[in-house]
Amino acid sequence: MDDINLHYRFLNWRRRIREIREVRAVRYRDRWRNMLRDGEILRYQGDSDEVGCFVAARPLSKKRRYFEVTVNDTGVRGMIAVGLVPPSHKLEHQPGWLPHSVAFHADDGKLYNGSTVGQQFGAKCCRGDRIGCGISFDSDDGQITVFFTKNGEEIGRVDIPASDDLYPAVGMHSLGEEVVLDLNAEWRVEDDDGQMIVDSHEEDWSRLHDVKVTGTLLEYTGKGKSIVDVGLAQARRPLNPRFHYFELEITDAGEKCYIALGLARRDYPKDKHPGWNKGSIAYHADDGKLFHGSGVGDPFGPRCFEGDIMGCGIMFPRDFNIDGGDDGDDWDLDVASRPSEVQNNLYANNDEEEEEEGEDVDGRKVMVFFTRNGKVVGKREVILPPSGFYPTIGMMSTGEKVRVELHPLSG
Repeated sequence: MDDINLHYRFLNWRRRIREIREVRAVRYRDRWRNMLRDGEILRYQGDSDEVGCFVAARPLSKKRRYFEVTVNDTGVRGMIAVGLVPPSHKLEHQPGWLPHSVAFHADDGKLYNGSTVGQQFGAKCCRGDRIGCGISFDSDDGQITVFFTKNGEEIGRVDIPASDDLYPAVGMHSLGEEVVLDLNAEWRVEDDDGQMIVDSHEEDWSRLHDVKVTGTLLEYTGKGKSIVDVGLAQARRPLNPRFHYFELEITDAGEKCYIALGLARRDYPKDKHPGWNKGSIAYHADDGKLFHGSGVGDPFGPRCFEGDIMGCGIMFPRDFNIDGGDDGDDWDLDVASRPSEVQNNLYANNDEEEEEEGEDVDGRKVMVFFTRNGKVVGKREVILPPSGFYPTIGMMSTGEKVRVELHPLSG
């Protein structure tokens, strides 16, 4: 009976993941008109009588509330607009011109808020300037505060009705205009002492080795020359019955896409790819193989490329308990969440050898499953380490970047 219940729970999880991915597949598509896009670079392509407009795939949210563009070239007239638009925005109009859209225009320094008539807002922008736009969700009166920045300094704010989702948008309207788009930019916020800090999300990770964290984006910073040049990121908290699944999106495959997603024990070696050593299991993007405590992988699923979304989760038994008893007496989530204990080996050289946590051959078994673009690739029964399995990501070639969602099914 337990096997049947576990099977149906697995089917329900798989259906939920698939439904989420189907919604994202429809909604999350970049749109642009009269522009050329080359990676993060946007160039105007028109006859100057037509507006060029780009609208990002995903709206701003509490997790991703800010973006920036850098002006590479102002072109003939410098008619570059940066702002937010609803999902129904028509691409033949500049951001800020239509209802429910708002934008700062670089050519005149004006704010356009649902109108073709702008209000003086800030200084004009030139080549090399960096223009940002973000949202504050602190208001509880049905309004959203949109703010704009120039070269890292806030220009001003405007309150707009909280209705549809608001999507990052860039407009252009003259020959030669070109910008670099950074949808992963992070805005600085003030702490209680008035000091400016960066919302880096570094507190989500207990161990970082040759990996740079910018918001939810992880970037490999190692040498990428040999198999010991592993970049490792391990989450601060283990998977548990409440948060049993996590994902990454490959935003840049780098030179060889040596990206691995999986689970590992708390003291996993920092220079080993997830899956290679005892107490770990991982799905590797470059060859589609599953590595389970060995440097030799088994054929498991398709290879993954830039834009693919890889996921990993645990099907915990219904009677699983992390608060005490034989099921999890070593799981101290409060201790694991202390920010002061973060080990960032990118900035601090830690030469101490990790004390290896032994694998209890008689330990509790759980089912680990992996997904690719919302579809379950496969599953494997494994022994759960005494302190739990921690989301762990490995990278090993120059240029690799991934965006991580540690709790994609929560809320």
